[in-house]
Amino acid sequence: MKLLFVASEAVPLVKTGGLADVAGSLPKALQARGAEVRIMIPKYESIPQSALERMETIATFTVGIGWRQQYCGLQKAEIDGIIYYFIDNEFYFKRGDGLYGYGDDAERFVFFSLAVAEAMSYMDYRPELLHCHDWQTGLIPFLLKTRYRHDPACRDLATVFTIHNLKYQGVFGKELLMDLLGAGEELFGQDGIEFYGAGSCMKGALLCADKLTTVSPTYAQEIQTDAYGERLDGLLRSRSADLVGIVNGIDTASFDPMADPALEFSYRNALTRKRKNKLSLQRELGLPEAGSTPLIGVVSRLVDQKGFDLVEAILERLVEEDMQLVVLGSGHPHYEYVFQSATERWPDKVKVWFGFNDALARRIYAGSDMYLMPSLFEPCGLSQLIALRYRSVPIVRETGGLKDTVLAYNEYTGEGNGFSFTHYNADDLLYTVRRALACYQDDPTWEKIVANGGRSDYSWDQSARTYMSLYADLLSKRKENITWPVIS
Repeated sequence: MKLLFVASEAVPLVKTGGLADVAGSLPKALQARGAEVRIMIPKYESIPQSALERMETIATFTVGIGWRQQYCGLQKAEIDGIIYYFIDNEFYFKRGDGLYGYGDDAERFVFFSLAVAEAMSYMDYRPELLHCHDWQTGLIPFLLKTRYRHDPACRDLATVFTIHNLKYQGVFGKELLMDLLGAGEELFGQDGIEFYGAGSCMKGALLCADKLTTVSPTYAQEIQTDAYGERLDGLLRSRSADLVGIVNGIDTASFDPMADPALEFSYRNALTRKRKNKLSLQRELGLPEAGSTPLIGVVSRLVDQKGFDLVEAILERLVEEDMQLVVLGSGHPHYEYVFQSATERWPDKVKVWFGFNDALARRIYAGSDMYLMPSLFEPCGLSQLIALRYRSVPIVRETGGLKDTVLAYNEYTGEGNGFSFTHYNADDLLYTVRRALACYQDDPTWEKIVANGGRSDYSWDQSARTYMSLYADLLSKRKENITWPVIS
């Protein structure tokens, strides 16, 4: 089984979010199960120098984008046991201020999509299946079924497309996309990428990929509804037979409290050693050192999606409880102001660190007793999995992957690895936090909840097994000469 992952980012080379974790970590798990997997990403300026020095050029060619012919280099390097391919064009990707958010992002990722298709003719590797991720690669399945459907290097490729977050679809003006793709109105219409007067890159994949996946079973159901479907729910319902939700995993070798160099005290299940990390974190952040005081951790983007309007609504009542709150993240200026003000009003209760600091994030997972994640929606979520790995008990809203991975504690059966609430309501959140704080005061109950969380498998192994089955089924149908629909 020969697979090529195509994504706009992948650990350990470049990362802005969970997409990079999936694109970089899942291939290793698939490889461990017998697949041959390689990864293709843009060659960004921010890729570490050590990786840049290993790259060798396989081919150079031009890519037609609109009326322009743009240089493209195809480079290759082995990183951590995985072979990576890089699409090189300094005009589009040699930028030092992040991966996205530029005024020409449409052109950058149309170029990337076209370059991936063109690169198939120059590769020293012949994949059977392309696994594409998020809107930046959404045009690739569409192009393979239209422009490249007769190309010998592309026509037999199977495609899988993963939706990491349906909210971000790569929607751009029709005239711009027609110019970049050198196409006319045929690009749009019922069987095209038309989206309410504009064009959606992701829609191209939703129409044309052979199989669609998303990052949790519950999210796969949610996005087929009007509430979560982002105006694509009708199309997703029409493809429900080809849509499957598969929960992400985490790199359990990297996220291991027994071997994490960021922690002062290693531990696995011993809460006494975990609480030594809490004392260390309290000391580091200037909070009163108290092992018996429950500490709630947050590592997140500070945006509406993550439920911070609910947190803001209950903050004054929350700090009346015997607890401490530690927040690491950045995002909307309003929420940064809310937490900065909170640290000034309640310096013995609330601490915030703006930005991202990987080592501090790990110390928060290890030092917190509870992990707060009351998201409005959450396709999968990795933070609650990392929290469980570090024996921090999640408090979540029942949505997407949070619903699939966090089971509310049941005092009658003893089951459950966290606390959850259903309705997006501040009072329900406060009630749930108070319930968690009450359970924390009863040592046997708390030890039971933590132990329940410790029995779960957070690795990529289960996810990889499901993906392998999906790939095998798709490729076997190809070999049986099943004809897939071609968009004319």
